[in-house]
Amino acid sequence: MSGLRHSASILAVALFVLIAIPAGAQTPAFPGAEGFGRFATGGRGGDVYHVTTLEDSGPGSFRDAVSKPNRIVVFDVGGVIRIRSRISVAPNITIAGQTAPGPGITVYGNGLSFSGANNSITRHIRFRMGVGGDSGKDAITIAHGHDMIFDHVSVAWGRDENFSISGPVTNVTIQNCIIAQGLQPHSCGGLIQTDGGVSILRTLYIDNHTRNPKVKGVNQFVNNVVYNWGGGGGYILGDSAGASFANVIGNYFINGPSTSVSAFSRGNLNFRIYAEGNFQDSNRNGALDGRALKRKEFGTVNWQETPYPYPSVSAVDASVAVKLAARRAGAWLHRDSADLRLIEELLSYGTRGATIRSEEELSISPETASEVAPPDRDRDGMPDFWEEALGLDAANPADARAPLSDGRTRLEEYLDWLAEPHRVATAGESFEIHLAMNPGFDGAEGATIVRTVGCRVESQSGLSFRVICEKPGIGGFEYMLSDEPGFTNRVNLLVRPN
Repeated sequence: MSGLRHSASILAVALFVLIAIPAGAQTPAFPGAEGFGRFATGGRGGDVYHVTTLEDSGPGSFRDAVSKPNRIVVFDVGGVIRIRSRISVAPNITIAGQTAPGPGITVYGNGLSFSGANNSITRHIRFRMGVGGDSGKDAITIAHGHDMIFDHVSVAWGRDENFSISGPVTNVTIQNCIIAQGLQPHSCGGLIQTDGGVSILRTLYIDNHTRNPKVKGVNQFVNNVVYNWGGGGGYILGDSAGASFANVIGNYFINGPSTSVSAFSRGNLNFRIYAEGNFQDSNRNGALDGRALKRKEFGTVNWQETPYPYPSVSAVDASVAVKLAARRAGAWLHRDSADLRLIEELLSYGTRGATIRSEEELSISPETASEVAPPDRDRDGMPDFWEEALGLDAANPADARAPLSDGRTRLEEYLDWLAEPHRVATAGESFEIHLAMNPGFDGAEGATIVRTVGCRVESQSGLSFRVICEKPGIGGFEYMLSDEPGFTNRVNLLVRPN
């Protein structure tokens, strides 16, 4: 179970004004898509491609799946896909990693290029390059293109950068991701240098020596956590004559064992910045007890008194952003041992962490398949149990393309349901849901129900709820954890007839 739903209006925490396109004029990539890349369309209405093998290439492989445009990629297998050469992703692709059975999907051994992968949606997947990948290359590279969103993606072990965006690139969002352990001797989180707009939201940069990230151009950097950056630097402010325009809001920088320099560095008067609510915890004492950063700690920059009118995003206090990273960052539908190790480092609050030269230093065992994908007779991407519960025809693939009132398709409705915490229920029968789903949730003592759809809560004890849904269909409830004020989560329900 996994996923998040964010509301830009809850408790009036929205900090930005949408100026480019009137609200409702376009369909978001999925519920909770935010930032510059929020309107990416992916493979909407295109062909469904089932990844059926963990092999590097050939029919049914991930490489083949993303080689042609206008596809929605779903996974019938889980595990590690070992690739020997880099993969280039075509335009108009949806990579629905949330469809992979346990333990989820890891693409390992080399990097990927999303250059030219216009209108792409990538969710709930792990991309880990490794020391055997091409020298001087990134785990993920975008050198040109537009309208891309990466959500709950774990990126690591890049040989040059982990995740870099440079050149004529417009409208990209990186949200709820982990960008980790760039390999020495370079060990870089990534370059973010384009005038076309990059939003980095609720993302964890961890165990990168430098460039966490290094920014030039137009950047929206909200509610991120940077942990254990090395001597090369945390958030690097341009370091060039090019003009930059950044909103840096509600982020938390936590020194780790490798940290020896300030959180912000290398700025100049060409770097125009609006900054508010950023914290740093530098004492490495095992507790999160940092302080607000003062203007002088950003170095030489051109201060702006009001934020740039970038796309509206939900925002919370920096301390809440740390909880969001620990509980939900990366491909958390099936967190693997590598990501769990990183979260344990983060929650040590300064006492654990290191940069690495090779992933072999970590002694991580590959995840093996433990689940199977549900049957899908018509191969339309929607499993039979889903179609039968909703009265669709499980033998007719055409209904996957049927449009909804909000512009998404029936298939996208299923994919978005799957990308949240979810449960299948039976009409008229009560059941229990416990909300502590990942490391870090144990810090929350309770939750408040914000809204219910098609169900009602019969009782509550701490993080446990007893729920009943009277009628078949799609429902769910939204809740706010006691220690995450301002942030709303969702549990999705599919209710079958009794």
